[in-house]
Amino acid sequence: MGAGPVGAQLAEFVHAVLPAARRGDFWGPTFEKFGVLIIGVAAFAAVIGLVLFFADRTPKRIRDVVQLTVFVAPALLLLLIGLVYPAVQTIYLAFTDRQGEWVGIDNFVWMFTQQEILRVLGNTLVWVLLVPALSTAIGLAYAVFIDKSAGEKVLKSLVFLPMAISFVGAGIIWRFMYEYRAEGYEQIGLLNQIIVWFGGEPHQFLIESPWNTFFLILVMIWIQTGFAMVLLSAAIKAVPAEIIEASRLDGANAWQQFWNVTVPGIRSTLVVVVTTITIATLKVFDIVRTMTGGNYGTSVVANEMYTQAFNRAEWGQGAALAVVLFIMVLPIIIYNVRVMRKQREIR
Repeated sequence: MGAGPVGAQLAEFVHAVLPAARRGDFWGPTFEKFGVLIIGVAAFAAVIGLVLFFADRTPKRIRDVVQLTVFVAPALLLLLIGLVYPAVQTIYLAFTDRQGEWVGIDNFVWMFTQQEILRVLGNTLVWVLLVPALSTAIGLAYAVFIDKSAGEKVLKSLVFLPMAISFVGAGIIWRFMYEYRAEGYEQIGLLNQIIVWFGGEPHQFLIESPWNTFFLILVMIWIQTGFAMVLLSAAIKAVPAEIIEASRLDGANAWQQFWNVTVPGIRSTLVVVVTTITIATLKVFDIVRTMTGGNYGTSVVANEMYTQAFNRAEWGQGAALAVVLFIMVLPIIIYNVRVMRKQREIR
């Protein structure tokens, strides 16, 4: 009785590794890497120790300023290098062509005069209108209906599970859900198989425009509904029971209690949920790239930015799309900050 292929591979590995270990070829590089790691950690600790030592020895009148500078300066430096500088460079590139020569607003004129790019902007608008509204509405309805019900934790876990999946993973899962095989062949896509069971013809969900955009949007809603449900459920539980009981004693029915008591009580959470999902939707890239690659009229701004800049080497056009995406996100962030500031003032 032979050792089999697994046993043969194991024996081959042992014969290859043991001579190398005896010669020092195996352990030498390993210990060298660990040595570099230890030296790096020790050097970092030494630098931090010296900085704190000298900061603590500064005169008392400027000690607070020095210590604050010492701790904040590295973070500010990293922000400048990793965030501010790339943003400024992107804005500059938006006014240049692929050779880096200044072309003014030509890239923005191109963006708003090309039918293909106008469709991309339209797709993005559809995403922004549907995903936050439907995700929040479904999450809120789910949170209200299962609040304090039997098996609440299990039901919430089932809805929240998609949040644990990356956008790429979700795209791959749903691509299999939408998989198409010609009529007469065995369907491996769940939706087409259900259609065939009921006597219908299989559909190419990801190719038939404009409905393919809505099928991609469904994936984003599937992911974000769990996020909305968890936050809104926690907010609903935080609404004082005394207020709900008082409204009930005043004769309010369940619907009136929901609109006049629950919704005002969770308004701040609703704003956070809607704005967070809206920003995530504006930046959506993975789902579109994984499922259609932006083909068949499904591209959005983030995907088109990647396509122009990295696939076609049109750096200026890609940067212009990035700037437009930033401008679209900016008002939402400003609104969210203002709402949070008002809430702090009230408190």
